[in-house]
Amino acid sequence: MSLILCIETATSVCSVSLSKGGEVIALREINEEKAHASQITVFVSEVLEKSGFSIKNLDAVAVSKGPGSYTGLRIGVSASKGICYGLEIPLISVDTLYSMALGFLEFHNDFIQNLYSENILLCPMIDAMRMEVYNQLVDLKQQTIRKTQAEIIDENSFSEYFKTHKVIFFGSGADKCKDIITNKNAYFFPSFLNSAKFLSKFAFQKFQSQQFENTAYFEPFYLKDFIATIPKKNIYTS
Repeated sequence: MSLILCIETATSVCSVSLSKGGEVIALREINEEKAHASQITVFVSEVLEKSGFSIKNLDAVAVSKGPGSYTGLRIGVSASKGICYGLEIPLISVDTLYSMALGFLEFHNDFIQNLYSENILLCPMIDAMRMEVYNQLVDLKQQTIRKTQAEIIDENSFSEYFKTHKVIFFGSGADKCKDIITNKNAYFFPSFLNSAKFLSKFAFQKFQSQQFENTAYFEPFYLKDFIATIPKKNIYTS
């Protein structure tokens, strides 16, 4: 039956879905900063209740592994590990940016079709603070053209790809780049939000091929080291 719980917490979105055979049957999510810790277990209970299944029916848990928010990833991975330990079921990790690309292909294909071109690349982006973004390039055949990287965006970013392709930018990092990347072959999709439903099909494929993580040692893919900062209001009081 392959009943898989999918958890996405890499950005401001806290999202939990339940999929059966790779198809989403229940979804609960909210786009709200710092809601992950308080909402994630609630959402798990709600998607199970909505679908009529018990947590004991789960065959695996899939989690968005990053890159993304350090705190968000820690919360999602910790919750996933806890469920897997308790039920003795496998843990599946899904690349956050790649799952975003798969989600765009599935749920926003009409935007792609309106460009009337076969030479299209998808560029999921996650805000990495200041003018830096995490990004990846994926083609319409779901092949990764450029691996995940953290990049400071300027007017020359992606110029080599614009020569031969139209590039669609989407995600939390894309909004701050649209005034900098002005090439005629650059297209921006507004209001794209991460969702656990994007993980379902790839997680199912990994479940079938038994591509499981070592639950004890698995860590999120941070890409960059966590740097603690002092809130502005505390700078002069420390």
